[in-house]
Amino acid sequence: MIVGMSLSTFTTVHVIISLIGIAAGFVALYGMVTSNRLELWTALFLIFTILTSVTGFFFPLVKIGPPHIIGAISLVLLAAAVLGIYVYSLAGPWRWIYVVAALIAQWFNVAIGIIQAFQKLDFLKPLAPTQSEPPFLVTQLVVLALFIVLGWLAVRRFHPAATAQAV
Repeated sequence: MIVGMSLSTFTTVHVIISLIGIAAGFVALYGMVTSNRLELWTALFLIFTILTSVTGFFFPLVKIGPPHIIGAISLVLLAAAVLGIYVYSLAGPWRWIYVVAALIAQWFNVAIGIIQAFQKLDFLKPLAPTQSEPPFLVTQLVVLALFIVLGWLAVRRFHPAATAQAV
């Protein structure tokens, strides 16, 4: 039992939280690239991405591994993003700190989602059973390249003077 749920139920809740965070993160990223502060989507992204990392630590621990390290790094990045947008109002360097921190946290979630998809989805498992095969590596590299391009655009285009929008 994890926080009063079976492991299966907790895993489902964790996955739903992660998917909400990823979806909201893409909308928030769109806002950054178009220089729109989509306040609701940004808040949803930050809250659900923080929850994703926190709930990840509740799974039974066999040994500390990459998921725990990525989760800890993600929480540090998300703390910087929260400080940047809500405490320092994107002033000075906090604008790009927010963008970069939020973008890397989003990329972590997407990269982990890809790992999980290749491990769990029957139609992807045979393509990369050890996750060292070309389909898996190409997918991760293409996603990383897209995030680098979107990150570059977001850092250049997202400015705090842009009008805040609720949606």
